[in-house]
Amino acid sequence: MKFFLKEFGKAFFIGFLIYLVLMAITYISVGSLGTPREILVNFGYNQLYSVVLYLVNVPLFRYFIKTHKGEFFKLKNLLKSFFGAILSTLVGLFVLQVFLNVIIEGEDFLKFLSEQKIDYYYVAFIIAMVVSIIFYIAYYYKFKQENKVTEQKIIAGTASAKFDALKNQLDPHFLFNSLNVLTSLIEENPEAATRFTTSLSKVYRYVLEQKSKELVTLEEELKFAELYMSLLAVRFEDSIVFTTPSKLENPQAKVVPLSLQLLLENAVKHNQVMPSKKLHITISEENGNLVVANNSQPKQVLKESTGVGLRNIRDRYALLTKRPVLINETQKEFRIAIPVLGENIQIMNTTDTFISEKRYKLAKKRVEKLKVFYIHFAIYCICVPVFIYLNFLSRAGFPWALFPIVGWGIGVTSHASETFNYNPFFGKNWEERKIRELMDKED
Repeated sequence: MKFFLKEFGKAFFIGFLIYLVLMAITYISVGSLGTPREILVNFGYNQLYSVVLYLVNVPLFRYFIKTHKGEFFKLKNLLKSFFGAILSTLVGLFVLQVFLNVIIEGEDFLKFLSEQKIDYYYVAFIIAMVVSIIFYIAYYYKFKQENKVTEQKIIAGTASAKFDALKNQLDPHFLFNSLNVLTSLIEENPEAATRFTTSLSKVYRYVLEQKSKELVTLEEELKFAELYMSLLAVRFEDSIVFTTPSKLENPQAKVVPLSLQLLLENAVKHNQVMPSKKLHITISEENGNLVVANNSQPKQVLKESTGVGLRNIRDRYALLTKRPVLINETQKEFRIAIPVLGENIQIMNTTDTFISEKRYKLAKKRVEKLKVFYIHFAIYCICVPVFIYLNFLSRAGFPWALFPIVGWGIGVTSHASETFNYNPFFGKNWEERKIRELMDKED
């Protein structure tokens, strides 16, 4: 009901604007608007047509938008939507004619059909189509603006996702636990402690090497995962059973760096790991995804998970691909699948991205200025003949239209000068000359 009232209000307002335009045209052409009763009756008819045609077309318009979403403005979908609007408008006009002539005025239906002419529909149909086109243009502008907002969110989200990635590359608890293991090994088995220290240094070297990269090869990430699990194996002894694929389908395919570490640490953090309840972790390739699965044996005393690790992976993949990170959890097993990306995917460069963002913002500002000027100039070009026509209709005997045309023309010229950065009196050369002169004086 609330939606209907909102749409009804929009329809009534649009009809009111159309009525004002039609009244202005009538007054200019005829010199009179008629009696108050005629004005009121015309207003009622105008609003009836406006509301009905609006409510007939808007659901159809919304249906096509919802169905096609981002592909709505493809030519095929746009034509289907537009022809649908034509058909619904004609049906709406016919129903209105039946309502007004047959139901309200009591005319015989067969007689009504025999007297129908296409001329009766011209004006209302053209107005309805003009309003529909305005709707399409308005929605297209909104669609483009939303796309720009999405692009800006992605740009802004990159820095945030990278920040989260750095925060969560290795759980601090893992470092502390590893140092505790190392301390005990130094006393019990110095040789094993040496190997453990070497592996630990390799883990952190990998972290430092990969932290600035968006993607690494699947082969590299899997080797790191095996190294990482070797440390956990020392810590938990034989309580973890870790399995990796013997052969990769495409070793040079890409994944987000340290994603496997986050998933493996997540499995250890949230499950019981002991000789009587071994944790089985398996990494495999399935349908273009890298799947990490473990048997589910959740810890009894565990504070509520924040989900930072999984959100971190989702955010980073969302910046690189439309393929989702898939999570499947049952009572017996937890599985998460991360997309494996093609080896030829372009890896972003942070410096280039920053420069591109700056160029994008400058170009966007420039395009906005151009767009505003072109709209201004188009409105001026449309209004010039209108002024001349009104001057002709008024039969004033004096070309008064020159005043608004010339005055507005000066404004358009000034706007063009600002948009295209051109000034015949104080041009760019003068500015540069003056800047150099002032800099020399300062020296």
